[in-house]
Amino acid sequence: MATSPVDLLHFEREAYRRGCRLVSGIDEVGRGPLAGPVVAAAVILPQGIELPGVRDSKDLTSAQRDARYQDILSRASAVGIGSIEPAEIDRINILQATFKAMIQAIESLPLPPDFLLIDGPYRLPVTTAQKGIPRGDQRSISIASASIVAKVYRDRLMCEWDTRYPAYGFAQNKGYGTARHLEALRRHGPCPLHRLSFRGVVS
Repeated sequence: MATSPVDLLHFEREAYRRGCRLVSGIDEVGRGPLAGPVVAAAVILPQGIELPGVRDSKDLTSAQRDARYQDILSRASAVGIGSIEPAEIDRINILQATFKAMIQAIESLPLPPDFLLIDGPYRLPVTTAQKGIPRGDQRSISIASASIVAKVYRDRLMCEWDTRYPAYGFAQNKGYGTARHLEALRRHGPCPLHRLSFRGVVS
């Protein structure tokens, strides 16, 4: 039996029925890598918008993400980005850094949202009404859009860092612990972009 397609506007419509008008999806990328920042995005979409092909960034190819990224930026009502650097991740831990990046993303929105849809079973320490949605990047168009924006933004940052620290292959691995990356760490040690509190970075 075929499964019914997911209604990616379900949670947004719930918020609209409550009288909310500026609903922001929030997602992050970069919790697992050994190097680079953790990045969060907040995206407010116009009510009822259709964005064909927008879904969880992990389900898209790089070319598909780039195309959807441009579409989202051109059609969104507002987009905000938050980024927490490796030294701060080491200081406060990756989960707290993730929350801090999400709050930064919300605060950087040019329009203040009146409802937040957050990827994961989380509640942020902000006064704005909110709902945490496990697997939200697969269930909400706003969160899926935030997932794509955060992923493309971070990937481009890592490609820029690759030109400064070419030994680690950041343009290819985006900071994740691939065999080449781990070998480079063994040969050269960590660079300033590495998270020293993560296993495998410091021998």
